[in-house]
Amino acid sequence: MGQLYGYVVRFRPKKVSGKFKKLQIVSSAWVGFSHGMNDAQKTMGIVALCLLIGTRDMVFNELPGFLSFLRVVDVNGPLVIPFWVKLLCAVTICLGTMSGGWRIMRTLGHRLVTLKPINGFAAESATALIIQTASSLGIPVSTTHIISSSIVGVGTAKSLTSANWGLVRTMVMAWVVTIPVCGGLAYLIEKIIS
Repeated sequence: MGQLYGYVVRFRPKKVSGKFKKLQIVSSAWVGFSHGMNDAQKTMGIVALCLLIGTRDMVFNELPGFLSFLRVVDVNGPLVIPFWVKLLCAVTICLGTMSGGWRIMRTLGHRLVTLKPINGFAAESATALIIQTASSLGIPVSTTHIISSSIVGVGTAKSLTSANWGLVRTMVMAWVVTIPVCGGLAYLIEKIIS
């Protein structure tokens, strides 16, 4: 963000906003691609694991013939993720982003830190670069955590008081509490079902 400020300081704010509105289309598309590249892998892995276990344990043998696509061909060989699983995961992530993404972006872009197009471009570019790097190394990461952190970083480049630190604290607490609460709920549900 500091480098961008140094570059655009000699231009009029209106011209800078106009250019970065267009550049933000590219950076947001890059984030979308990166998000799908990383998050869809996690979802596909879970679905593929369920298919593998269902096939191995012969659960799918009792299904009607038209559901034979659920069976993994070779449970002892390398797992090949079927195209329909990839398509299903991509469509599901797309629909989830379309239905709830605007609320998240409103919170992040207006309540967390007020962003201008140049700020959005910087945050999105940093986010996409981090996610792409993690994906190329095979590391699953949270797009939400990365974009939120990038937005706070961009906001604090303006001034430390530009971020809504109360909201930042609430978000971090939610991130910390989510995993143990979900683990506890999963344990309770498994005990009730068993």
